[in-house]
Amino acid sequence: MSHNTLLVFELTILVLAIFLGFEVISKVPTLLHTPLMSGTNAIHGIVVVGAMVVLGSANVVGGFVVTDRMLEMFKRREPAKPAEAEQDGKNAG
Repeated sequence: MSHNTLLVFELTILVLAIFLGFEVISKVPTLLHTPLMSGTNAIHGIVVVGAMVVLGSANVVGGFVVTDRMLEMFKRREPAKPAEAEQDGKNAG
């Protein structure tokens, strides 16, 4: 392949990837954006840790801590226990 043909091929792939990425992301509901970004951040953290291991030293924890805290926001809260509800009723009366 000549240099110009290779350039056109690579630009075509780039443009198709942009359109495909836009279509996929536009179909994601707004409520799921934060958990998906959190997962993406975790993947990037793993890549960074892997790169640092290859370089000889690894000490990255912050990204995982932030991701864990973000995911905690989306866990369901447990309903109040019946014993607590009864005591609240007794204290109110």
